[in-house]
Amino acid sequence: MRRHAGPDDWREANRASWDERVPLHMASDYYDHEGFRRSQDTIRAFEAAEVGDVTGRSLLHLQCHFGQDTLSWLHRGASQVVGLDFSEPAVDAARETAADLGYDTDRASFVAADVYDAAEAVPDSAYDVVYTGIGALNWLPDVERWAETAASLVAPGGFLYLAEFHPLCDALDDSTGSRITHDYFSRDAWVDEAPGTYTDFGAPTVHNRTVEWQHPIGDVVSAVAATGLRIEFLHEHDMTMFQRFGALQRGDDGFYRLPADRPRIPLMYSLKATRPA
Repeated sequence: MRRHAGPDDWREANRASWDERVPLHMASDYYDHEGFRRSQDTIRAFEAAEVGDVTGRSLLHLQCHFGQDTLSWLHRGASQVVGLDFSEPAVDAARETAADLGYDTDRASFVAADVYDAAEAVPDSAYDVVYTGIGALNWLPDVERWAETAASLVAPGGFLYLAEFHPLCDALDDSTGSRITHDYFSRDAWVDEAPGTYTDFGAPTVHNRTVEWQHPIGDVVSAVAATGLRIEFLHEHDMTMFQRFGALQRGDDGFYRLPADRPRIPLMYSLKATRPA
């Protein structure tokens, strides 16, 4: 696999966009930060079932945004969590939330760094669980380098867990999700200039240029396998977390799926890969 093509300033453009959107996300109904402060848990049921009991385990969350999921694993029993994100405003917000919830830096620490530099940036050399996903890989041009970095931080007997939007969705039309309109195997960057954000499409924003890439699922699995981790499972899911296509319908569980009269397709996937003890 070769490195995806894209503009040289992809990292700076994406960071400026995310920095600007942190306060918008913190104030949004989508993230319901006040509700999170009460419940301290945003982990999806399928993730909890697949990751399993984290009691007494250390957990590293790569590309953590402002730390809701990171702190949720602490609430679920992890002994220590570390969150890493390249947005300093996001990391500042995560640190503030952790302090407000009574967690000191021995229990919850957050690091501002590029994910490719994670091995040098985080406080420990390895973690029982390395957790990531939910709209993370699309911001990275090199999935092999990501896999090498993530795997290097998995402790003996530990595992990497990834939950992510299925790349098939990137090939389908936005309105119905029923027609192939884009190249599934494209290596070209997708440069967008749209204002707003997924929590408020009408929000007035200044830093609107973003750069993303799609990673076919075979590339992701092969990249993880090449690190020497043992792939325990690759699960594909018929639901997603937002209305990616106009035809999707929200269920009682809060997930979006195609109508019952439509053939199902994978909308998300999850992967677990372990390092032998």
